[in-house]
Amino acid sequence: MTTHDLVIAGGGPAGAAAALGALQARPGMSVALLDRADFPRDKTCGDGIAPEVFDLLSEAGVEDVAEGWAPVDRLSMRRGERVVERTMARSTWVIPRAVFDHRLHQAAVRAGAQPHTHRVTRVAVGADEVQVDERFSAPLVVGADGAHSVVRRAIGLPPGPTAFALRGYAPTTAHRGGTQAMVFGETRQPSYAWSFDRGDGLANVGYGEVQAPGAPRLSRSELMAQIEQLLPGSTTDGTQWKGAHLPLSAWGAQVADGRVALVGDAAGMVNPMTGEGIYYAVLTGLLAGRAAAAALDAGDPQLFGRDYTRGVRTILGPHLRHSALAARLCRSGRLLDAGVRAAQSDQRVFDDLVDLGLANGRITPVVLRRLTRHLLGTATQRTELSG
Repeated sequence: MTTHDLVIAGGGPAGAAAALGALQARPGMSVALLDRADFPRDKTCGDGIAPEVFDLLSEAGVEDVAEGWAPVDRLSMRRGERVVERTMARSTWVIPRAVFDHRLHQAAVRAGAQPHTHRVTRVAVGADEVQVDERFSAPLVVGADGAHSVVRRAIGLPPGPTAFALRGYAPTTAHRGGTQAMVFGETRQPSYAWSFDRGDGLANVGYGEVQAPGAPRLSRSELMAQIEQLLPGSTTDGTQWKGAHLPLSAWGAQVADGRVALVGDAAGMVNPMTGEGIYYAVLTGLLAGRAAAAALDAGDPQLFGRDYTRGVRTILGPHLRHSALAARLCRSGRLLDAGVRAAQSDQRVFDDLVDLGLANGRITPVVLRRLTRHLLGTATQRTELSG
């Protein structure tokens, strides 16, 4: 048994960010960073990283994570015959998780985190400490161990709603170069296929959809068929096809319990409208790390969960309410069509929807006005046609 100030289960972006936040706030504290895999390692993801992620990392003293990768300026969204393609207000990046996660993990180790290759199987919360597999102990623990979090189960939190996605890498088609392309499904909602150009000749290609309670999961062949139906030719010569569950966020969900906090996927922090999780992972990780340092400085570990929860709800609360509403609205094909038309007609709507889907945005008044206008216009056209 080794004793630390903080044990972090999971060394991906959320766990590494937790280590960075803690060590920036309280240099020299003993932070054990556990992960079942050695880095670099792959992770199923769309690989799209919003600029706000790099803003957060810069505040934490990490500046070089995107080095060598080209920014992506264009985003296209399509449903059926309706399409909008515009230049984003700020560029995004498409960086393979094998690269991004490794660099962030290295940054945490350089900051002072102690890495351990260890698969967490049991977490026991005691009166004065938390034990992990009877090998690591600390007054505080951060669960950053993904969609099937052992730490989450240990504090008695049930799983929330999920989506399922399949991802691979394929040569970038000529007409999708320099673009993040999203094509929404026309049957099951919400769902979409994507092709995100990495800038090195390959694109991250995939498909995801929300899983209805009790519904059977689509097979790999069915998921591949959805990609080809929505993005013809995008899977040609593709490799590294992998599936993953995405635990979707919900306003008001519990993210901590006393000495234990959950971050990233373990906390169910995935945007229910887009499936984006990197921004949430880095933000919640930093918040948890800073809350851990503050609780130890105050000599009261029980402040950890309370202050971390307060931070998440203060910073992310309004956004989580709006993204949950947007996800429900996306179940309507008419509203999806109206959203694409509104973004096509107004750059402000496009920018606000990007911010809502990739970072910490909200459903703004201009988005509501434009959506209403296009919905009413469609209703008027249908009335005229029926008459």
